[in-house]
Amino acid sequence: MLDIPPEDDFWRDAKQDKSGTPELGPALEARARNGAPMRGFSLKRCQLAGLDLVHRGSHTGYDLSGSDFYRANLRGAHLFAINLRGASLMKADLRDANLHCADLRDANLLGVKLDGARLDNVVWDEHVLQEREAREACRSRQPALMLDLLQQAEEVYRNLRIHLEKAGLFEEAGRFFYREMVTRRLQMPRWSTRRLFSWLVDLFCGYGEQPLRVVLFSLGFVLFCGLLFFAMGIHHGAVKLAFALDQDLLTNLTELSACMYFSVVTFTTLGYGDIAPLGLSRPLAAFEAFVGSFTMALFVVVFVKKMTR
Repeated sequence: MLDIPPEDDFWRDAKQDKSGTPELGPALEARARNGAPMRGFSLKRCQLAGLDLVHRGSHTGYDLSGSDFYRANLRGAHLFAINLRGASLMKADLRDANLHCADLRDANLLGVKLDGARLDNVVWDEHVLQEREAREACRSRQPALMLDLLQQAEEVYRNLRIHLEKAGLFEEAGRFFYREMVTRRLQMPRWSTRRLFSWLVDLFCGYGEQPLRVVLFSLGFVLFCGLLFFAMGIHHGAVKLAFALDQDLLTNLTELSACMYFSVVTFTTLGYGDIAPLGLSRPLAAFEAFVGSFTMALFVVVFVKKMTR
């Protein structure tokens, strides 16, 4: 017979030290099997290694949302599909634990140990708790608190990224790498060159995680340069192609399409030679060719990085 009171007050009392309580793990397992609620439990520093909280015969796991597992030992625990939403897992030991399909949204994951843990299909937040709190601190004009929370968020993202990479979950790891780089950028001085450069890298390719951004930038830049060529004029043999109010709509559209064609071949550095820049169009063409060669190389790097994972 387990010598632990079943009352909710025992489990939820944050002031009561349960870290040395014998048979705490079996008592928690028995409570789970009895179907008693387990939300908001205080289990700080508790020894729960090998804890078995698999809800057998059900697609949903047990609900321990809002519970406090600060520095708890959950090494090797079986926590399939467990609901830990809003829980504190700060510095908890979850090494070799089974967290398959667990819900970790709104959880405090600062310093959590995940070596060897099974992390398949875990439900993660788009932004970890510390980053959301940092944004709140920014809105309430608390820069020191915001900086501290951003540093914590970067640490959480880095920790998750490393362990997801070890587990072979590269898609999730890439998502957390992106957030890691964003939170690092937000810690830089607002108008610094480093922050501007970091923002540009994010804009162009999402820190190497979003090749679609490279494609969209390329399309937008080609369109923009094509419109500038149409405004400044280019040469097609002896004929000048440019916007003119005295031309009919069809002629303007035909010449606009020719300018777009010239913008594409300039961006891709093909340079067929059938159309040549005119006047101010020359430095623009040179600039577009430079940007185009750089952007295509960037796309290859980002695309290969994503595809070879």
